Amino acid sequence: MKQKLTAALLALACLFSLAACGKNDADPAGYTLEALDLMAKEGAFSEELESLDGDTAFALYKLADYGLSREDLADCAVLRSAGATCEEGAVLLWQTEEQAVQAKKALKDYIQGQIDANVDYRPAEIPKLEGARVSQVGSTVLMVVAGDMAAACKAVPYLDQAKN
Repeated sequence: MKQKLTAALLALACLFSLAACGKNDADPAGYTLEALDLMAKEGAFSEELESLDGDTAFALYKLADYGLSREDLADCAVLRSAGATCEEGAVLLWQTEEQAVQAKKALKDYIQGQIDANVDYRPAEIPKLEGARVSQVGSTVLMVVAGDMAAACKAVPYLDQAKN
């Protein structure tokens, strides 16, 4: 009887350890501010991008139009082209998941606006914009427009599984 109980406990422990190893990388706790630096180091962007502060990013992405206030944005990291390309990246950390949902909508609309504005001006940039990723995990939102999306996905592995 004691051996059966021990065997059952060992089997249960093995089962739990396998379940822990099966965690899906597509469901991270959230994006980190370092994600953009990792992408840049991996070569995702074709040029060196400039950093923007939170106030500028909040205005650029028209987040107030989506019911968000600047105070809701807990932190952010934003890198943006100085004008040669449409490449950029943003990690926005919000106070709540509901705010992140609204920010994701804003960033998707921003990308569409960039497509509309650049279709005649910079047609070579349109494939980058059409391949952009906007993903929300918990109270974080990540947006990436990259020259090499494969490099971006390599730097942030769960990005390739993100649903736009």
